Amino acid sequence: MNESTMKFPAHYRSVVRVYLRFALVFLVVGLLSGVAFQESSKKFNVAAAGDLGYWDANLRLALVHGHVFFIGVLLPVALLGMMHLAWAHGGAEVGPKAMRWTSRLYLPCATVTVALMLYKGYHVLLSARFGTTDLESINAAYFGGAVALRHTVYGLAHTGMAIGLGIFVWSLWRSLPRAEGCRRA
Repeated sequence: MNESTMKFPAHYRSVVRVYLRFALVFLVVGLLSGVAFQESSKKFNVAAAGDLGYWDANLRLALVHGHVFFIGVLLPVALLGMMHLAWAHGGAEVGPKAMRWTSRLYLPCATVTVALMLYKGYHVLLSARFGTTDLESINAAYFGGAVALRHTVYGLAHTGMAIGLGIFVWSLWRSLPRAEGCRRA
């Protein structure tokens, strides 16, 4: 460890370890999801799909790759960067409780969100590949037709991510020192 990281509070070092490991795992998941999309979409028979076009069947799976990188790699690394910059420029320490709640909400909910995207992408693609060419029918069969369960799971995953990020932003904002010479409007 160098001198600047030695001054980091212990819970900051723990957060850095957890978020970097999370980002590294999601980097691999993102790469594999891109390969999975390419390989899965090659086997799609456009002629047999009828009215269902190539992108209708493959779009949801194609979007997973970019979302995995954004949700699982870029956001956690950006949070660490903001935390480090705030600390390096005289910001007060963000408490361990706020960091713990951020991690407990954001990381698992981000994982569930990515898993839901993979599930939906493969649900649509495999449904189309095995003969269902009506998107409304494919959508109705998603989550076994349990619409309330579907909306609950999606809502909880996205709300958990948002609350986790909100806690981080609020805590970091409050830790920043006021700029000298600035007047309030």
